[in-house]
Amino acid sequence: MDRFITLGLFMELRDIEIFLTLAEELHFGRTAERLHVSQARVSQAIRKQERRLGVALVERTSRRVSLTTVGRRLREDLQQVHDLLQEALARAEAAGIGAGQTLRMGVFGHAGHELRPLIDAFRTRYPGSDVQFGEINGSDPFTSLRTGVHDVNVLWLPVLEPDLTVGPTVLTGRRVLAVSADHPLVERGIAALEDLADNHVVDLGPDAPEYWVASMVPTRTPHGRRIPRGPTARTFHELLSLVATGHCVHPLGEIAARYNNPPGIVFLPMPDAPPLEWALTWRSAADSAAVRALARTAADLGPIAL
Repeated sequence: MDRFITLGLFMELRDIEIFLTLAEELHFGRTAERLHVSQARVSQAIRKQERRLGVALVERTSRRVSLTTVGRRLREDLQQVHDLLQEALARAEAAGIGAGQTLRMGVFGHAGHELRPLIDAFRTRYPGSDVQFGEINGSDPFTSLRTGVHDVNVLWLPVLEPDLTVGPTVLTGRRVLAVSADHPLVERGIAALEDLADNHVVDLGPDAPEYWVASMVPTRTPHGRRIPRGPTARTFHELLSLVATGHCVHPLGEIAARYNNPPGIVFLPMPDAPPLEWALTWRSAADSAAVRALARTAADLGPIAL
């Protein structure tokens, strides 16, 4: 066996991942960001292997990073080692999950339709495993996780709950403003965050944390004007009823406009509102091989743009 492959077997898997990622990025900062480690950790891992080998693997200047001849050879050899290890781990993980494992996933409305590429990839990677969708509401986004009704929910970010783990982002999209068909904004054909101060938005009730609601519906406009809230709606259909009767307006993800065409409601684009991200979220104490496998599949697939 080649000395570099032999060396690779004595390297920690994390150090192998750091070196291979640096060899691809050729940038210490991007490598650290991609692997969610500090830049110092990346430098430490490279220096450790250079000391072990007694030869430089990376050439660093103020402007660029490049691999030495030895570094390029090591990359080739370690890539083979890494691929074999990942394949072995994937097979072991698939066996651990086993056939017939079904994850219960909570989603808003029709989001499950947009998640088909993720579900199909998960089924292909782990034959016999599946995902069953359940509906959640913005008025109570976390209870189904904490009570075990769902194994994982797809929630808009940020989620800052100490007992919940936030996994990969699975959906990204813009926002729309739901208004009644006779609302003055309809004639304009577009809405802005500043318009919210001139209207009431739906109050989602006490079971949704304020920080989380505010990430979808801010409490103040960009100019600092207060956005009035009320009346209260606990379900999506209650929210739509309040909008249709002109009691309020409400920002939503654009997926709502794609799958809903209720009479009396118009969805207006909000180009000045920041885009939304939805991520897999689960109860940390209920972490499982199946949930981790779904998260790994989502990370490999990348976010689905709406």
